[in-house]
Amino acid sequence: MDDDALLAEQMAYYRAGAAEYDRPYAEREDLRELLAAVDDLPIAGDVLELACGTGQWTSSLAARARSVTAVDAAAEVLALARARTASATVRFVEADLFAWQPSRCYDTVFFAFWLSHIPPARLPGFWNTVASALAPGGRAVFIDDGPAAAAEEEVLSGRPAPVAVRRLDDGSQYRIVKVFHDPSSLTADLAALGWSAHIRSVAGKFIGVAEPPATSAGEAARGPARVR
Repeated sequence: MDDDALLAEQMAYYRAGAAEYDRPYAEREDLRELLAAVDDLPIAGDVLELACGTGQWTSSLAARARSVTAVDAAAEVLALARARTASATVRFVEADLFAWQPSRCYDTVFFAFWLSHIPPARLPGFWNTVASALAPGGRAVFIDDGPAAAAEEEVLSGRPAPVAVRRLDDGSQYRIVKVFHDPSSLTADLAALGWSAHIRSVAGKFIGVAEPPATSAGEAARGPARVR
């Protein structure tokens, strides 16, 4: 199964499961603690939120930001995000994150539980796009599952990209990309791409803040690269 087919199935999962998306946030204390952690993160200025889902994080970002542009590819979750987010400073965009190009630069690029859904071969391109989307002095802020979370997933072995199986209430099942990044390895990988990152573990998950390569401001002036 190539990356394109796997990503298509991943998208189908999130579209079909939109109504079940928020359940973990209601049931799990660790996720509620992470939501509260946004208040201590360097969220400022104009914010680009990637893979915003149902908007669990969007309102918290809006409370700290001058504006938020929240992007997701699934219309079903975006509908829920719009319904729960009343702020006039938030703009929602429906777009494929592996093809979309921001038309402007941002002070902060934020993504929660998205990095783990990117196939490893596409990570350098993703980080290049994030760098290009940042204004001079801007930072990327991200939250995701660490290696300990693998015990909570049905992980398939022997695949070119890490794959997990997710099931919905109707019994349907889908394969998704699920990469359990180790904070120290991720820090080193980002350093190899020219980023300066500080990533800390929090209850089996991690929170990262990263500054792009020094050349990114010039690249941003020429426009962001495609995430491919």
